[in-house]
Amino acid sequence: MKSALGLVMSRSSVRPAPFPIHDGAVRQLLEHGARAGAPIDHRIRSIWLDVEGVRMHAAVGGPSPDGNHLPVVLVHGFGVSGRYFVPTAWRLARHFPVYVPDLPGHGQSDLAGSVLDVSGLADALVAWLDAAGLPRVVLVGNSYGCQISARAALRHPGRVAALVFIGPTLEPRYRPLHILLPRFLAAVPHERPSIIPMQIVEFFRFGLHRLPRELAYMTRDRMEDVLPRITVPVLTVRGARDQVVSERWAERVTALCRGGRLAVLDGRGHALNYSAPASLVRTMLPFLHEVAAMPFVRGRARVRHRVGA
Repeated sequence: MKSALGLVMSRSSVRPAPFPIHDGAVRQLLEHGARAGAPIDHRIRSIWLDVEGVRMHAAVGGPSPDGNHLPVVLVHGFGVSGRYFVPTAWRLARHFPVYVPDLPGHGQSDLAGSVLDVSGLADALVAWLDAAGLPRVVLVGNSYGCQISARAALRHPGRVAALVFIGPTLEPRYRPLHILLPRFLAAVPHERPSIIPMQIVEFFRFGLHRLPRELAYMTRDRMEDVLPRITVPVLTVRGARDQVVSERWAERVTALCRGGRLAVLDGRGHALNYSAPASLVRTMLPFLHEVAAMPFVRGRARVRHRVGA
């Protein structure tokens, strides 16, 4: 059976109920957005795909991907799932095909044997793109998802048309745990309160015993060594009150990217995709439309490449 997004899947892989309604915190956000008159797309659905023997969940929505609609894939952060990206997905789905996969071991996706490092998650993400039939996409990452997205662009350069980094981790001076963990705690007051119970549930679902391993992979990754080797357009978005990503680090990330751009949202924190989705989407849309209009994006992707990373 072919879905509205062009994915070929078995009938058992599609759940008829809208993805966000299953979560109380997200349902509350949906109702708040409706009262505020925010544009919200109720057509987002959950799908499951078999990816190299691992059953992976994703939320999908928006128009079918074609020459006029560049797919946008939202990549979640450390220990959580794509659920907190849904407020952004609702709004983006009015303009682009949107996909929000749960990486292996996260959210509703199966664990791929053991906790994967950054390169392993990047490869799993691209394997999911293969299963979903998406040859070339824009990757939009938040926090640790930026590290994963950058690594995917490096290891699979033919598959990524552009990158958007939302609060990219991890600044070298914040890598020691005695510095990093207080920064994460300091970020909490600048987020929507409902993100806290949501992420606690996600951490338990991921497995508290697995969190230290993923955190170790996150802190060991040197994103500053990856960025100069990436050749696609990059937009970095930072909340001015982000306690995890400093202004200095956001500027350095931008400078390390070829033709990188930086946008700062006043009065906002780290998880812009959840706490400030409307402002975030307004910031991203001009960049995404510009990328979608580039000639090389409209053509079919070439044979899959992989380089050492």
